[in-house]
Amino acid sequence: MSYHYPLDESWSKEEIIDVVNFFALIEQSYEQQVKREEILAAYRKFKDIVPSKSEEKTYFADFEKASGYASYPVVKKARESEQKTITINK
Repeated sequence: MSYHYPLDESWSKEEIIDVVNFFALIEQSYEQQVKREEILAAYRKFKDIVPSKSEEKTYFADFEKASGYASYPVVKKARESEQKTITINK
């Protein structure tokens, strides 16, 4: 990983950890597989920190630009799937 996660300086240390964990799970879903419930739990924490849909889109776009990994397809698949693990094929 040679890029930076999109973060806000006003967030607490715990919020930063939660957001980084969320984006790390997004990354992992492209490279390996992730438990569906882990993604959904991390996304709920992310939404507690970033409740605005427009801000969410901005953070998702910044992360995709930096990493090449799109967050929305992972969250969508986790929400709609009944599978226990999520893997995204690029």
